[in-house]
Amino acid sequence: MLENVNLQRKLSKQDYQQALPALQRRLYDLEKACWDHGIPSALVFEGWEAAGKGGSISALTQRLDPRGFKLYTITEPRTHETNYPWLRRFWLRSPNKGEMVIMDHSWYLHVLDERVDKAVTAGECRKAYTDIVEFERMLAADGCVFVKLWFHISKDEQKRRFRAIEKDPFEAWQVTARDWKRHEQYEEYLDAAEQMLEMTESSFAPWTIIEATSKWWARKKVFEVAISALEYALGDKAPPVLVEPKPKREAVKQVAEPVKPEESKPKDPKPKKAKKVKPKKEKAKKEKDKKGKAIKPKTGGKPEAKKAARAKKVEVKAKKEKAAKPAAKSVNPAAPKPEKKGGKTNA
Repeated sequence: MLENVNLQRKLSKQDYQQALPALQRRLYDLEKACWDHGIPSALVFEGWEAAGKGGSISALTQRLDPRGFKLYTITEPRTHETNYPWLRRFWLRSPNKGEMVIMDHSWYLHVLDERVDKAVTAGECRKAYTDIVEFERMLAADGCVFVKLWFHISKDEQKRRFRAIEKDPFEAWQVTARDWKRHEQYEEYLDAAEQMLEMTESSFAPWTIIEATSKWWARKKVFEVAISALEYALGDKAPPVLVEPKPKREAVKQVAEPVKPEESKPKDPKPKKAKKVKPKKEKAKKEKDKKGKAIKPKTGGKPEAKKAARAKKVEVKAKKEKAAKPAAKSVNPAAPKPEKKGGKTNA
């Protein structure tokens, strides 16, 4: 059955990112409507290791109200849990009214890993199928909506992803020796998975195969399946789909129309001479020279001639005044008077 699944389905990242906001908004509205009307839901994620279950859960819960859902990662039962019926720990994790429960692995671990590891016998495994169907029937009768997803990839694709994860130092811890052992037992797990899907398929809890070679295709399909199941359960109570207004056609035309080339004008009979564009360096040099010339004083010009004429007049006038007055004798008051001839001198 799983061998006939088309694993070549792909979706580009750009197309996924364009569709993601509307899908997240719609799922949030449905989560709120289920909470208001008391409709519980269980989203079960099963499939191969490294098939993209964790990334799909992260994208799915990114815009949900955290008060309206719970996320469980199911591992092997603990020691004290083995003392109770094997479904008891899943009864304790069943959704309340209006609540959404998301399970990364689930009660199907009992008929997959434990079966391949020979932890349960063939008879116990057949009984477990019956227990699972009855368990899901009781929850569905109480109004629970089931979305069961199987993420399917090929053996070669799983090996390639394991190698890629191991090369990343921040994610290498996710691949363990047990994962490689399960990879070697791919054919055994494939037989167990096909039998599990066949024995637990029902109208109230159907399976959906997710072609997970392209993670963008897988995530988009997870959104679509979950939205479809919740819309069907709500019926007339489902909120209307909000459609974003499209841009006007005129605006679209303006954006879509290519730029038209300019029409060539007829040439003039006498073409105008093109102006010579001076280089920036020459222009800057000329401006600098102009500034320097403005700062230097000018030798010629009318103001300078007037100043020289005035100075000459003042000089001539001073010479005339000097010639008109007699020259005064210079007297040295500190010098002693000369002695008269024939006079007596003090001893």
